[in-house]
Amino acid sequence: MTDHDMVNIAAHLPAMADTLPDGLAVAVQRAGAGGKSRYGCYTFRELETESNRIANGLIRAEIGRGVRTVLMVRPGLEFFALTFALFKVGAVPIMVDPGMGIRNLKTCLSEARPEAFVGIPRAHAARVLLGWGKPTLRSLVTVGHRLFWGGATLAALRRGGGETFTPVTPASGETAAILFTSGSTGIPKGAVYTHEMFNAQVDILRREYGIEPGEKDLSTFPLFALFGPALGMASILPDMDASRPGRADPAKLVAAIEDHQTTNMFASPAIIEIVGRFGEARGLTLPSLRRVISAGAPANLPSLERFQSLLREDTEVYPSYGATEALPLAHIGARELLQTAPRTDVGAGICVGRPVAGAEIRVIRITDDPIPAWSDALPVPEGKMGEIAVKGPMVSRAYFNREESTMLAKIPAGGDAFYHRMGDVGYFDDTGRLWMCGRKSHRVTTREGDLFTISCERIFNTHPAVRRTALVGVGPPGAQRPVLCVERGPECPEIPEEVLRMELLEIADDHPMTRSVETILFHPQFPVDIRHNAKIFREKLARWAEEQLR
Repeated sequence: MTDHDMVNIAAHLPAMADTLPDGLAVAVQRAGAGGKSRYGCYTFRELETESNRIANGLIRAEIGRGVRTVLMVRPGLEFFALTFALFKVGAVPIMVDPGMGIRNLKTCLSEARPEAFVGIPRAHAARVLLGWGKPTLRSLVTVGHRLFWGGATLAALRRGGGETFTPVTPASGETAAILFTSGSTGIPKGAVYTHEMFNAQVDILRREYGIEPGEKDLSTFPLFALFGPALGMASILPDMDASRPGRADPAKLVAAIEDHQTTNMFASPAIIEIVGRFGEARGLTLPSLRRVISAGAPANLPSLERFQSLLREDTEVYPSYGATEALPLAHIGARELLQTAPRTDVGAGICVGRPVAGAEIRVIRITDDPIPAWSDALPVPEGKMGEIAVKGPMVSRAYFNREESTMLAKIPAGGDAFYHRMGDVGYFDDTGRLWMCGRKSHRVTTREGDLFTISCERIFNTHPAVRRTALVGVGPPGAQRPVLCVERGPECPEIPEEVLRMELLEIADDHPMTRSVETILFHPQFPVDIRHNAKIFREKLARWAEEQLR
C-alpha cells in the first residue's frame, strides 16, 4: 500500500487487520489477583471490527466528517476503538490532557468550539457543571452510564453498527485532529494536524528507529500509543495515570515489559528516572527491549546512564527532540549523548542529535517579534546561538483559532512552505549535531547579556548535593537579576544550606557564563508540567523567587 492509498491515518488499521488479523494490537494492564497483572486485549481484526461498529454508530449520531469532537476517555480499549472510529468517519478529535487544570481546560475547549463531546460520565458531569463547550455542542456520547445530560451511549452506538466501514478519504490539508500542547510555557494551544502530517510521522518513526510489524510497544503516553497500529506494533498500556507519569508504579511498568516481552518503549524522562532507579536497586535487566525512545523534556544524563545499564549491549535509549507542533525532528543515542556530557557540564547545552530525514532545521537570529517572511538573512553562522526553526512534512501549519500565536510561531517561506519556530534556542556544532540551550522565553536578560537556562543549569547540576536547578530572572527585561533555584533530592548528600550555597557560588565564579549568578534560593520541589512531569515551570519559580527576595 502506498502513501497515496493511505491518506486517512485510520487506513493503516484495516491494512494490519488483513496482514496480521490475529496479531495483538492493544493490551491494557489491569490489577489482578495476588498482585499479578491481567490484560484486556484487542487483536488487529478485533480493533478493526470494533472501530467499524462505532464508526457506523457515530454517523447515526451525526458525528461525521469535519465535526470537531472532544474525546475525554481514559486510555484503554474504548479509547483506541473510538479514536480510530473518529478518524474513519472524518471527524476531528480534540485531544486535551484533563490534568492541565480546570481553567486551562475551559480555555482550550472554548477555543476549539467543539460540536460533539465523547467522554466518560465524570467528564460529562464536569462539562455540564463548568459549561465546557456549551455554545457549540450538539452531539453527546457517554462511554459508560448516561445520566441527565442526554445524548447517546457508546453501547447503543455499537449495537446498531455494522462490522464494515470504508474510511473517509480526506482532501489534501484537511484537518485530522487538534492536539493541545502541554502549556509548559504558557496557555495550551491546539496544534492542527492533517492526515498527511500523521502519515509523515509514522514514516519517520519507522525509518529512523527501524520499527517492524509484529513488535510490541510499552507506551506510557496515549497519543504515541495510537501510532502503534499504524506501525504494526502492539500498544501495551500500563496501569498508570498517564497525566501523572512521575507517580507511576515502576513494578507495574516492568511487569508489563516482561509479560509481553515488549521490544519498544516510549517514555518521558520521569518514567526513565523511576524505572531506572527501580531496576538498579533490584539488579534487573530488560533484555526484550530493542530501543527506548525518550521525549518530552531534555534528557537527564545520570538518569539515562542508569537506565542504559538495564539494557542489552545492542540496545539504546534514544532521546528524541520535537514538540506537539513538530515531531520527531532529531534524535541521538544515549551512548553518544553521554560522550557529550563533558561539554554539557561546562555550559554547552545538551546535544539533541542530528535532524531526521525530511526535517530542514535552521538556527535563526533571536527575536520575540513575528517574522512576516523567510529571508536568507535570518540564519546565524554555525556555532552561533539562535532560535531553532524547522520546515518539513511532520510540522503543524497552524494553531486552531489562535491567529496571533500562529503568526508568532510560523514564518511563511513562499507558496505553501513555512518554518515553525520551536521557541528553543540552540546551535549546530561542526559535526552537524544540534544543541539545545533552553527556551527562548526562559532566557534571563541582564544588563551584561542573555543567560540561557539549560546551558547554565547543567553547570550547577554537576554538584552531588543538587538534584536539579532552574535559572530565573527577577526584575524588568533587560535588567533582570539572575536567580538560581535549587532542588535537593532525597538521594543527594546532606550538606547545610549555607555550605552548599557557598559551593554553588564558587562553581558560578569558575565559569564566565554564570559569574553574574549571585543569588541562590532553595526550593522544596519544583513545579513541573502535567504531561511529562519533567519540564520545569520556570514562570512559577520566577514569581516565587521574586516573593522570596522582597
